[in-house]
Amino acid sequence: MRFRNLLIAATLLAAGCQSGGDVAGLRGSGAQGTLAYASAQTTADPRYAGLVIEADSGEVLYADNADQLRYPASLTKMMTLYLLFEEIGRGGLTMDSPLAVSANAARQPATKLGLKAGSTIRVEDAILALAVKSCNDVATVVAENISGSESVFADRMTRTARALGMRNTSFSNASGLPDARQLTTARDMAILARALQSHYPSQSRVLATESFSYAGRRYENTNDLMGVVPGMDFSKTGYIRASGYNLVTSVRRGGRRIVVVVFGAPSKAARTAQVTTLVAAHLPERRGWLAYAN
Repeated sequence: MRFRNLLIAATLLAAGCQSGGDVAGLRGSGAQGTLAYASAQTTADPRYAGLVIEADSGEVLYADNADQLRYPASLTKMMTLYLLFEEIGRGGLTMDSPLAVSANAARQPATKLGLKAGSTIRVEDAILALAVKSCNDVATVVAENISGSESVFADRMTRTARALGMRNTSFSNASGLPDARQLTTARDMAILARALQSHYPSQSRVLATESFSYAGRRYENTNDLMGVVPGMDFSKTGYIRASGYNLVTSVRRGGRRIVVVVFGAPSKAARTAQVTTLVAAHLPERRGWLAYAN
């Protein structure tokens, strides 16, 4: 636990260093000063977008470029998981159902699980691989087994997005690998996060998993804050060069839950600092984060 405390403290300190702001001056300025401080870290990057909402009501607490088009990268896999959960709910698949691995799926670029063409993977393992390690080969496996081809699956992804109220999102693949047609917004990703948690409350808990094992190998969550920030109960990361570092997460404390979306951070460290600052601004812990973590 001491390591976690030190990491949280270091993250908050990093936020101050990256912004070039006066940390001491902000301590007395309340949430508005903290938010301005958070924005200053990343808004110099034109890819940046951020949003914080109340998970229950959808009330917007903070927004910066929230409706500007961005590349989702592996945030895409939240929709892939949504449709996989939908198939399970319909009875078309079970957690033990085998999914066939095609040559097309096996040759998808990293990050990947290293599946071999002609093999199979259980639905439960596929869910973990998507949620925790964001495996591109597994995303294609899921798409092909549900819809026959990834392009047909992507059409279903887009239709589902529209039905959920994601008006500015279009999908062309199941993984988030680079494609100029694959676009979304911070607001739309918040809608998807809320839909996952409200429509599939049990299944979506997998997005809080810190690690899983497959074929004798252990894989850690791609979000460095998972298991570190108190109350973080949902998380999905994304990165391609065109998007920068993205993250969608939710945090619950004291009966409140917020959804935080960050797009376009220039590094993992900057993403960590931005998310940490936004969480601290909207769900402050009276005793302080270090005491909360003990």
